[in-house]
Amino acid sequence: MLRVGVLVSGGGTNLQAIIDQVEDGRLTGVSLEVVISNNAGAYALERARQHNIPAVCVSPGDYPARVDFHRALMEKLEEYRLDLIVLAGYLVKIPPEMVARYPKQIINIHPSLIPSFCGVGYYGLRVHEAALARGVKVSGATVHYVDAGTDTGPILLQKAVEVKEGDTPQTLQRRIMEEAEWKLLPQAIQMIADSHNGKA
Repeated sequence: MLRVGVLVSGGGTNLQAIIDQVEDGRLTGVSLEVVISNNAGAYALERARQHNIPAVCVSPGDYPARVDFHRALMEKLEEYRLDLIVLAGYLVKIPPEMVARYPKQIINIHPSLIPSFCGVGYYGLRVHEAALARGVKVSGATVHYVDAGTDTGPILLQKAVEVKEGDTPQTLQRRIMEEAEWKLLPQAIQMIADSHNGKA
């Protein structure tokens, strides 16, 4: 069984996609152990509670210094003995010691086709604003392993999504979520689970 923790900052739609696929049997060999947010008001925590998944807030604002926050986050992750950490819209830079502690055990979903529109400053609607400003005809989403850089780790999966005439950042964001993110993230977790559980 692959023990998974999900880190999220906001509404948690990607988290919901994972929960739904675990509960309806499409995502197998996976145990959702904890959902951690840096934001006590994140609706993602409520989604976790509704499905009896431990929901924890570890916020930088609750600690005197960044190093203290990083230590608390690492300690919380250790408690759950996780095999995989999923960054599903987690908007806090994770500490280098976390990357070192969990090599090839952290994945992230990014709402573009990396290497386009990624790296420092590209998150949320900013990604889609940049894509539309550039006039691209295709965007999409990428699941990648997390390394010491920003959106630079090895790519696991990508899915292209058409950019349509008249798209706004909001409509493009929604289409990429529905057509790519909500499918890719569970698919990537399944691949890792199969490998972990000896099915690959």
